[in-house]
Amino acid sequence: MNKISCVDLFCGAGGLTHGFVLEGMPVVAGIDMDPACRFPYEANNSAKFVEKDISKVTATDLSALFGDADLKVLAGCAPCQPFSTYAQRYELDGKDGKWGLLYEFSRLAKAILPDVITMENVPTVAKHEVFHDFVDTLKQHGYKVWFGVVDSTQYGVPQTRKRMVLLASRHGEIAMIQPTVKKPKTVRQAIGRLRSLSAGEAAPRDKLHVSSTLSDINLQRIKVSKPGGTWRDWPEHLVANCHRAASGKSYPSVYGRMEWDKPAPTMTTQCYGFGNGRFGHPEQDRAITLREAAIIQSFPRDYVFVPKNGEVSVRMLGRLIGNAVPVELGRAIARSIKLHITEIKQIQ
Repeated sequence: MNKISCVDLFCGAGGLTHGFVLEGMPVVAGIDMDPACRFPYEANNSAKFVEKDISKVTATDLSALFGDADLKVLAGCAPCQPFSTYAQRYELDGKDGKWGLLYEFSRLAKAILPDVITMENVPTVAKHEVFHDFVDTLKQHGYKVWFGVVDSTQYGVPQTRKRMVLLASRHGEIAMIQPTVKKPKTVRQAIGRLRSLSAGEAAPRDKLHVSSTLSDINLQRIKVSKPGGTWRDWPEHLVANCHRAASGKSYPSVYGRMEWDKPAPTMTTQCYGFGNGRFGHPEQDRAITLREAAIIQSFPRDYVFVPKNGEVSVRMLGRLIGNAVPVELGRAIARSIKLHITEIKQIQ
């Protein structure tokens, strides 16, 4: 088992792949149907980007990508929106549209039987039939399966992001490694040294370090917002009408500032907006920038998301960054697989 090859399904901008690469785990290709992923994926990782709908990917396609590898690793993070708490109200039978993506993952796993499989998703995926069908299919085909909810802060990610991680092997027991850090990394440690900005200002040398503009009322709101506080701290005249209503009383986490000496909240696809969560900068009167969000997702500071002369689409890049597997979590998953491979070699 000297040659290892990994293929990353639903690879996005390359968070999981980059974690694997930093741990010396060879990734040969990433597959995603979103063309916006191609540049950041290929610019930062020595791997091929395949733009294709997962339902159209065949076993032959995957076999060609794996080549003559002695040990094949199939990784994937099916888009998590269908399994989120917010989306559950729209659930039908769990097998239509995006709900079916795990079944496509299962189809490919059955067809090529890779040595190791890993999947990452939101914790609530475990509540759904599709997840348990996925696990059962792997077990029926000879895999030992481990899965559990992982706290990303315990693996060096500076945000409170809990994720379901699954590891499966055809060669014996496999599990996630123990936490790699004793003390969670804080917002200050992650972004405290970045250039100060005002709302709407852009850093001259980093296209992603640009903050969204704020309306006059939102500028007033952020100025009276406390780190870790909520809109309930504001003077009455600044409180939004939707929050005055009974239905809005239970949403205290919007329009909030992060705290310097704690991990950030979970990054979402709209983390660049002050009103979209607790995404206000701890002390500067603005929302966090795309670069700050990427760093909180544990992408390296120099991770390139747009070409040198390319335009920055805040909405598109927010989606890529918010949906990414945190790089440090990817590294921990890679270390878990490497440890398992070492154990396999010792047995043989």
